[in-house]
Amino acid sequence: MTVHAKGLLQFGADDIAALLAPAAAADAVEAVLRDGLDPESCPPRTHVAVTAGQLLLMPAAAGTYAGVKIAGVAPANPARGLPRITGSCLLLDGETLVPLALFDGAALTALRTPAVSAVALRHLAEPGSGHAVLFGAGPQAHGHLEAALAVLPLTRVTVVAPRREPAEELAAHARTRGLDARTGTPDDVADADLVLCCTTARRPLFDGRLVPDHATVIAVGSHEPDARETDTALVRRSAVYVEARTAAGREAGDLIVPETEGAIGPDHIRGTLAELVMGRVTAAAGCPQLFKSVGMAWEDLAVAAAVHRAATSRPGSAT
Repeated sequence: MTVHAKGLLQFGADDIAALLAPAAAADAVEAVLRDGLDPESCPPRTHVAVTAGQLLLMPAAAGTYAGVKIAGVAPANPARGLPRITGSCLLLDGETLVPLALFDGAALTALRTPAVSAVALRHLAEPGSGHAVLFGAGPQAHGHLEAALAVLPLTRVTVVAPRREPAEELAAHARTRGLDARTGTPDDVADADLVLCCTTARRPLFDGRLVPDHATVIAVGSHEPDARETDTALVRRSAVYVEARTAAGREAGDLIVPETEGAIGPDHIRGTLAELVMGRVTAAAGCPQLFKSVGMAWEDLAVAAAVHRAATSRPGSAT
């Protein structure tokens, strides 16, 4: 953690990881919803097309904090050895809007997205879920492995990714966490309790007919209306949950494409994350549970505020 002039704190990736564990990040997301935040009323994400990809502007306010994340999505960056997701998040005092802290945007995203998924898993996954099939091998895949381990008794993980080396590296890391881990193929979803989709894919990753009725599927890779990780077959047979119906209607290609095809109607969404947390809706019986996340600014704010509280409450902190 760095302290700049006028008391502005700066949190890099190592600071964020040291101050907030995956389970605590999930607690922070859940607490904001329990305190009454309504994601349906949150400002929409602003997209700006640029030469390198996209710039995303994501403002939010909740409780005693406000904030705005400016994120870059640069598809060519991984080939340069740089993160695909870049940017920063500025945390403000909610009453005065005085800047309090600046966060590494990629690191914050890598923590908050799995935290949101972990909250969904707490309410949707079968308690004994042991086998996870994990699509992807980047930062989100690593983060989702840790988040799932924080809330479920996983014993086995199968990594599915287009490039062999990163997939093998993630499987090796999973073995250091005590899991029976290997690389596999999309058809391994037939034996999954949990399917985690953490990719940049624009087309479905697997045959949704293969997913067992008891399984939970998390899809986080896209916030574009024409991109999806899951197919129409899975969406049609699943109980579907989202962060907010408004955001999903704008950005969740996994749901927009099947609706455009006429396979589902606008009322196919069973519930939202807030409704799950507040107990207004529960997991359905006899079919897969599908949580589709597009990412929202209130989630970044919840996690950034928790990191800030953790830093400033420590003995000897700069504030």
